[in-house]
Amino acid sequence: MTTPLNPVHAEIHPPVLPEVAAIAPAMLALRHDLHAHPELAYEEHRTGDIVAAKLAEWGYEVHRGLGDTGVVGTLRCGDSGKRLGLRADMDALPIRETTSLPYASRYDGKMHACGHDGHTATLLAAAQVLARRKDQLNGTLNLIFQPAEEGHGGAQKMVDQGLFDLFPCDALYAFHNEPGYPAGQFGFRAGVMYSSSDTAIITIRGKGGHGAMPHVAVDPIVVASHLVLALQTIRSREIDPNDMAVVSIGAIHAGDAPNVIPETCELRITIRARHPGVRELLRERITAMAHAQAAVHRATAEVEYKWRYPPVINDVAATDFAVGVAREFLGEEWLIPNLQPLQASDDFAIMLNAVPGNYFIVGNGMGEGGCMVHNAAYDFNDNLLPVTASYWVKLAEAYLRRD
Repeated sequence: MTTPLNPVHAEIHPPVLPEVAAIAPAMLALRHDLHAHPELAYEEHRTGDIVAAKLAEWGYEVHRGLGDTGVVGTLRCGDSGKRLGLRADMDALPIRETTSLPYASRYDGKMHACGHDGHTATLLAAAQVLARRKDQLNGTLNLIFQPAEEGHGGAQKMVDQGLFDLFPCDALYAFHNEPGYPAGQFGFRAGVMYSSSDTAIITIRGKGGHGAMPHVAVDPIVVASHLVLALQTIRSREIDPNDMAVVSIGAIHAGDAPNVIPETCELRITIRARHPGVRELLRERITAMAHAQAAVHRATAEVEYKWRYPPVINDVAATDFAVGVAREFLGEEWLIPNLQPLQASDDFAIMLNAVPGNYFIVGNGMGEGGCMVHNAAYDFNDNLLPVTASYWVKLAEAYLRRD
């Protein structure tokens, strides 16, 4: 089930280009096919085959292999030196789907629970229309279909393997559907858009023993319990209240029996921040607290700190350009006012560190049908595909406009 477009304005429908409307049924069918056949990070072979075949059919130069399973389609138009990049992610998540949709995942334990099937289908719809409008463009259009966004560094791998050396871009754009916002509304902001995302795995090493004789053991669970509470004081007592930070312990693993004190206890932690200084402080203090708490209780701590994704930071000029296109094409009523930064993360941040650009959101729906991403009951809102594909076309045409 999908949410009707913009329940606040039930009688208003966002603009959709006639060329996009004409191919919308085929693109929706493609989206459902991708949803039914989800592929995890670096396994996007079938998806990549479909993307590459479509792009080649429409006249794009197709390059495969960056980031292992990534696909780049290039459309060269006219004699301008302007170069625009649009990006969509392709990978699914290791989640067992519970939607019971007719196009639900056919692969047990794999699911498009973040809408990357919709992102891919949307960019393909725009690609088809832009190929037909090639004579109206002047410059180079690079369509980047990225693998392994879900925590596996697909963007970094593509960049490391020469993405922007092979396909230079002067500006780069991408979008993410966002449940909890009215369906079809677009949200833009300059500066920090998404938080950083890092991971810490802390192993407390004590001394195992009988649960009835704790005095001759060193209990790592007690150490971990103190550490869980201590870590929360970093946010509440060491970081400016005006700055965002999150330290969440998502998993604790220790022991197998009620009467046995285990040798080790492992904590798995997700860490979020919006500013580089806060991000570094979190790493420093989490590491120091782990060692200090362990030492107080005669244990030791091993900290594996993984730098993952930096904050998504939108370029001011690129954002202003994107907002201008949206305001002209969609109208002010389809823009989310005063959008604040989100706590999610995305490795599009890696690409934006290399090329100025903008990452925006499109509301996926509120209430029923607006299930959050990374949830077994989630589904991309099909109503978003035509309007967002139309926006991609208008953005590309505005950027690569013939003078």
